[in-house]
Amino acid sequence: YLELMKSMMVDSITSTLGNIVYSHNNNKINIQLPVILNYGEEFNVTVYYQGVPGSSGLGSFEFTTHQGNPIIWSLSEPYGSMDWWPCKDTPEDKADSADIWITAHGFFTSASNGKLIEIVNNGNNTKTYKWKVSYPIATYLISVAMTNYDEYTHDYVALDGSIMKLHHFTYPENWSETRRLQMEATSDMIHEFAKMFGEYPFLREKYGHAEFSWGGGMEHQTLTSIVAFSTNLVSHELAHQWFGDMITCKDWHNIWLNEGFATYCEALYTEKKQGFNAYKSAMQGELSAAKNAVGTLYCQDIANVNNIFSGARSYSKGAAVLHMLRWVIGDSLFFKTLYNYANHPQLKYGVAVTEDFKNVAEQTSNTNLDYFFNQWVYGEGYPRYNVNIESVPNGVSYNIKMIVSQTNTTNNPDFFVMPIQIKYRVNSKDTLITLLNNQKVQEFNFVSPGKPTMFSFDPNGWLLKNVSLNLTGISDDEINIKDYKLEQNFPNPFNPETKIVYSLGKSDNVKLSVFDVLGKEIKTLVNEYQNSGTYTVNFNASELSGGVYFYKLQTDNYKNIKKLVLLK
Repeated sequence: YLELMKSMMVDSITSTLGNIVYSHNNNKINIQLPVILNYGEEFNVTVYYQGVPGSSGLGSFEFTTHQGNPIIWSLSEPYGSMDWWPCKDTPEDKADSADIWITAHGFFTSASNGKLIEIVNNGNNTKTYKWKVSYPIATYLISVAMTNYDEYTHDYVALDGSIMKLHHFTYPENWSETRRLQMEATSDMIHEFAKMFGEYPFLREKYGHAEFSWGGGMEHQTLTSIVAFSTNLVSHELAHQWFGDMITCKDWHNIWLNEGFATYCEALYTEKKQGFNAYKSAMQGELSAAKNAVGTLYCQDIANVNNIFSGARSYSKGAAVLHMLRWVIGDSLFFKTLYNYANHPQLKYGVAVTEDFKNVAEQTSNTNLDYFFNQWVYGEGYPRYNVNIESVPNGVSYNIKMIVSQTNTTNNPDFFVMPIQIKYRVNSKDTLITLLNNQKVQEFNFVSPGKPTMFSFDPNGWLLKNVSLNLTGISDDEINIKDYKLEQNFPNPFNPETKIVYSLGKSDNVKLSVFDVLGKEIKTLVNEYQNSGTYTVNFNASELSGGVYFYKLQTDNYKNIKKLVLLK
């Protein structure tokens, strides 16, 4: 059988095996072959069909305009390939190659996957663009993008010194010097990812972008469809060429292997360009968003497209899990794990499930990670730590007793096993201690050489968590109020998303809320104990009406209110 939406008309089907009988019902073409075949025997089937493609899911095949000019584009993920071509519409069924030939009016520049072999002028005011894919490709990654594009090309220098062309197809009205620089930055992104994960996986073909009229980007193999050229969006879709395109989740249950990895790679590129503190700030935003995830990271219900592409779960929590794995096994083994996964001989250019990645991580780190994947991928929620710390003088030193207990909203797991890090300060000198928290209620005891004047839990922000911290016998005499700051949100005005950035002078209880003009609290963005540092919070106001709102940051030591404007 092949899948093809019922509204498309099948004219005929031929085969090298001879005459065949077929039916087309319930979006499926059932084909009765005239002979019985042995396993591994090859044969050819050609389907002749016609019709106007449908549009399901995220927008599988669209006819729209930009500034009055027609544009045709596809975005078939997750179940939309069969809206416009006969296939087995599952990510598991990769074709070993593909030819995409597009014949259209001469107005159109027709872009697609792979390498452009030929442009044929048909003499009747039409042109045929012949694109060739020579690497394995999943059905949902095959795409078309057609309009009066301007094309810009530049070079990527591979790790071995060879040259690959990058092709960017943009709307003429959006061309600018700023966009040119944004597009050229793609070469540096490829270079950074290639050093981490191995060479760009489709070097014989190309990479590039085709502008389209959707609200984000889509990682079509070798030619991402994209709405804008921000650093995070470009790096996210580029990272998919390794994680999603070269190695594809075998089924949509394991979508985090695509989206969690690509989201995490945004932060990795930030780290490469701006340093580890910028990486931590980026990941704090993802950790905050991940707290809104519902259910397990392993997507149980894949009949609902919104469940598959839940931003809090598949994207932010997926990235958070990689962030925490980096903490658990350490930088060296973590990055070696990513490289080994991307270059695994049975997975490269194939498909994977969570257990495949887990096995690579365990083999690389020589560590049993059952507990980690069971609680973070197949479990729900995140730990709520209650931390009680008492400091008692003992001569010139101090005995410190710390009791860590967890109260969770789910019994899957009953509690989380994770290494936890604490930091305390004595005479302006900081000490870091790492402990394994592997009980629901656990007591730790250690000795401080002097009286602690500051104490923080998970100071580097490695854990997806909430913390309630209670201190006895530890003075917070090093509060620096001037280091507290609430920035103006950006962009402002906005629609529908904006970012709110704030800095904490010390570890503190934090509440960040949004209010309407009448002073009614309409949304709580943050409500937890946080360590000192700078935090970025994404605020999506798609469910609110346009107008003026206010956001307030309140801690035990600081309060500030600012105005934001939602345009709709």
